[in-house]
Amino acid sequence: MEKEKKSPVSDVGAWGMNIVSSVGIIMANKQLMSPHGFAFGFATTLTGFHFSVTALVGLVSNATGYSASKHVPLWELVWFSLVANASITGMNLSLMLNSVGFYQISKLSMIPVVCMMEWIIHGKHFSREVKMAVAVVVVGVGICTVTDVKVNAKGFLCACVAILCTSLQQISIGSLQKKYSIGSFELLSKTAPIQALSLLVLGPFVDYFLTGKLISEYKLSSGAFFFILLSCSLAVFCNISQYLCIGRFSAVSFQVLGHMKTVCVLTLGWLLFDSELTFKNLLGMALAVLGMIVYSWAVEAEKQPKILPSTRDSLSEEDLKPLKEGIAESPLKDTELGESKV
Repeated sequence: MEKEKKSPVSDVGAWGMNIVSSVGIIMANKQLMSPHGFAFGFATTLTGFHFSVTALVGLVSNATGYSASKHVPLWELVWFSLVANASITGMNLSLMLNSVGFYQISKLSMIPVVCMMEWIIHGKHFSREVKMAVAVVVVGVGICTVTDVKVNAKGFLCACVAILCTSLQQISIGSLQKKYSIGSFELLSKTAPIQALSLLVLGPFVDYFLTGKLISEYKLSSGAFFFILLSCSLAVFCNISQYLCIGRFSAVSFQVLGHMKTVCVLTLGWLLFDSELTFKNLLGMALAVLGMIVYSWAVEAEKQPKILPSTRDSLSEEDLKPLKEGIAESPLKDTELGESKV
């Protein structure tokens, strides 16, 4: 199996790219979609634009020989794309039907769900330290993001679909890379066209259901066009880094350490948009960062080989003496002839 080169520098680079591009796209989309900005409220269609640009980058990369195309069965790509699109649609519906507080809780619940699915699908077990670190991160992010919690039956169903599909999609990214010995970018370049096509076809209908507005009625300004291009450009780096991080680490690590983006978004919201940053927010952010540090340490500790002491080293000379005497006094027997050799 061909593996992507792993080094501490490239690992940090992958995480850095994901955090910077994710935070950047959130800020760009906030300006693009906010009523005080350009009021472009077509989130699902915008995601279709994101994957269209990503697919174009992958096509150019394959054509220029920068990346090699490997065979992955079409049915697996279609299945993966359906799960990923269900995740996107479910998240948008959950945000519309539920309160922001319950939406944040549903996002936080992905961490234990991913852990459970990793255990069911791959038989993966987690140490006590990892479980404790995950709990600290969940509590910390919950403290600084969850406010009002209101839920209804439809919203709860959409949240469940979104959680299960998102967790399954992230686990599948790593599984497909290992199964077909394919790199992160190569896999993304194969799934992006299918996701782009399906989201561009279905996205306007989903957005109409969510907002009651048709995208054809939106008056596109030069400012809105610039932020759409900026959002699509950042989405390319965000998608690539997501596949890189999950391929190098795991879906659980991506979920846990990915909440550093939440901390960055809250901080930048306070710096750039005058958002309120309370003591509760600061306490939650501190707990979340502490949990991430402990999680990173626990994962590294699990990777260290456990060297068991040899029997000879663990026994003292007095313990070995009767054994030596017993060997010297007892005759050796030939198992084949049954004769004693003295």
